[in-house]
Amino acid sequence: MADLDAIYNSKLLELAAHIPHCERLSNPDATVTAHSKLCGSTVTIDLNLENGVVTGFGQSVKACLLGQATCSVVGSHIVGARVEEVRQAGGQMRRMLKENGATPTGRFADLAVLEPVRHYKARHGSVLLIFDALERAIAEIESKQPGERASAESA
Repeated sequence: MADLDAIYNSKLLELAAHIPHCERLSNPDATVTAHSKLCGSTVTIDLNLENGVVTGFGQSVKACLLGQATCSVVGSHIVGARVEEVRQAGGQMRRMLKENGATPTGRFADLAVLEPVRHYKARHGSVLLIFDALERAIAEIESKQPGERASAESA
């Protein structure tokens, strides 16, 4: 099992102290709040998508150090990411934590700093909270698009 010092290290402290995109968006395509009953962490995100690419992102993070660090990494790399990249990163994080899978690659490779958390199941929820929120926001936006296209075509 990983030493607690491997989890609560200076890199994670630095990430948690500098969370980007903490300003909420004035006109988001979706706003989602995700809450972990286990640890009490809450993350609220605002998301804008255009042609399957994240064009705007804002977040309010009330989470433990691990949740804050995850939000920091995601916030640093989310704008400009394709929806597929966001979903892939969420899947990679779940496999890394729950199935002893490889660390994330690509745009979100910095999430590898959270690899030691895999040994602490009680902490998985706070690490995955941002991905739960992002995936719900993306699904919400995508569910609106067919109706918007149909009404635009009939106009």
